[in-house]
Amino acid sequence: MPVMNTYLKGIESPDPEVSANVPISLINVTSYLLAQQIITLEKEFLEEGGLRERMSQARIEVRKKMK
Repeated sequence: MPVMNTYLKGIESPDPEVSANVPISLINVTSYLLAQQIITLEKEFLEEGGLRERMSQARIEVRKKMK
């Protein structure tokens, strides 16, 4: 857990400014990663459709194989 130790050192810093910046940095990283995930999910939805569409298509394909 080297990353965790890095943040822990920052949080436990005697300098209050450093301690305050660590959670802010974590929030910024989290926000960025969530935004990237949303972009990826939107792209996948537009290219592949939603869950219902994929389930319906799978069922149609199974029905075709059964005939």
